[in-house]
Amino acid sequence: MAANPHRGGAGGSLYGGAAPYRSRDGLSTRNAGGSEEIQLRIDPMHSDLDDEITGLTGQVRQLKNIAQEIGSEAKFQRDFLDELQMTLIRAQAGVKNNIRKLNQSIIRSGNNHIMHVVLFALVCFFILYMWSKMFKR
Repeated sequence: MAANPHRGGAGGSLYGGAAPYRSRDGLSTRNAGGSEEIQLRIDPMHSDLDDEITGLTGQVRQLKNIAQEIGSEAKFQRDFLDELQMTLIRAQAGVKNNIRKLNQSIIRSGNNHIMHVVLFALVCFFILYMWSKMFKR
């Protein structure tokens, strides 16, 4: 690469005395009176800049559309997750309520159930006992 005073060759600083925002030959920037604003001066000898500006405008428009689509997708997914979370909370409350009802039902009818099991076991043993006595003869 040849030494270019605008790019920082033998001219001294890295930017050759120009503002650090210099991008190519024909474009230069300067600070406007010490404020944070930047003024852009375009050299009319480089006519391809209009085409580049048009191309950049199209790219900026595409990026804007993509950003809007990303924003709408993020909103849709956030709403979907909120709805899913509410559904899970309702389902969890329903399961908790059903378990509570089942426990109450077991407590209420638990004694009766145990009595039925014990009675069934006694009847089975009695039948087996009688059966073994009949076939032992």
